[in-house]
Amino acid sequence: MSQKPIYRVQFINQEKVYEVYAHSAGPSGIPGFVEIGELVFGEKSSLLLDPSEESLKNEFSGVKRSYIPMHCVIRIDEVEKQGKAKILKTDGDNKIRNFPASALMPQKPDISS
Repeated sequence: MSQKPIYRVQFINQEKVYEVYAHSAGPSGIPGFVEIGELVFGEKSSLLLDPSEESLKNEFSGVKRSYIPMHCVIRIDEVEKQGKAKILKTDGDNKIRNFPASALMPQKPDISS
């Protein structure tokens, strides 16, 4: 019996890099968004709790699918096994930035001439 694939998804949210694991990831029916679903987190039976993973678990509790703006996604990898979900703080010198939203908006033609 084959197992479901596991995807590591990294994206930017409020100046932080989120790294989560999910069983599904791909294009969504909403243009400009990537859909991730069936998020997976570490076992509750673990003696050591990672505050970053617990924070993500609380933030995504009850979420079936999440829609991430395409310009916020850094990368999506299919991995062999699940790692720890985490939130990485970015410093001012970090070269990872959101794609400017104004570049995604179509420009209205100038018809004044």
